[in-house]
Amino acid sequence: MVQTIRIEAASRERAGKGAARATRRAGQVPAVIYGAKQEATLISLDPRVVVKELQKGGWRSHLYEVAVEGAEPVRTLMREVQFHPVTDRPIHVDFQRLAPGQKIRVLVPVQFLNEETSPGLKAGGVLNLVRRELEVLSDPDNVPEAFVLDLGAAEIGDTLRWSAVQDHFGTEATLGRDFVVATVAPPTVEAELSAEPPPPPEATKQKAPAGKGGAAPAAPAKKAGGKK
Repeated sequence: MVQTIRIEAASRERAGKGAARATRRAGQVPAVIYGAKQEATLISLDPRVVVKELQKGGWRSHLYEVAVEGAEPVRTLMREVQFHPVTDRPIHVDFQRLAPGQKIRVLVPVQFLNEETSPGLKAGGVLNLVRRELEVLSDPDNVPEAFVLDLGAAEIGDTLRWSAVQDHFGTEATLGRDFVVATVAPPTVEAELSAEPPPPPEATKQKAPAGKGGAAPAAPAKKAGGKK
């Protein structure tokens, strides 16, 4: 199951763009905790902590316990991260506060087993990923790290759906139907090149018939002399 990651944070008193810029100038990343019908909590984070979590991957499905000095830790999800358009550094983070008993909407990555033994892939088929992550409603304490699909018996032309996932871990797909996750597509066939290229246009022009020895026949000579 998904792990809970503790993050230390400092509180911020003022909201607004000016206050956020001041926080960045101080070397921190401004952030906010919202939700569960409570007032938003303004905080600031060490940018190294934020970058470390982003580099792990799957941060949208991790649980974060945000600890602010002088207050009880808050269970949250990291919902959105804004980045600087030039440096690509994080400049703001949104956390969603989790209410007791509340199901959460998360994106869970898909993993594939037995690709090397799949008959379809061994025959040259191509694994076409329709969805790399699946959005589900889940209990916060039972969020899966990944959904697993087994390709061990997948043939060319097979379609792998939500129902083919090995374990749903009690989650509910937000799409509400048996949607397609991946397919095994036929191999791409390239047109074969002709062994002999077509003759150049000059070779197709008709030539005058050759005479004896290869020379063209001479025109008949006119008779000399006038009338007798």
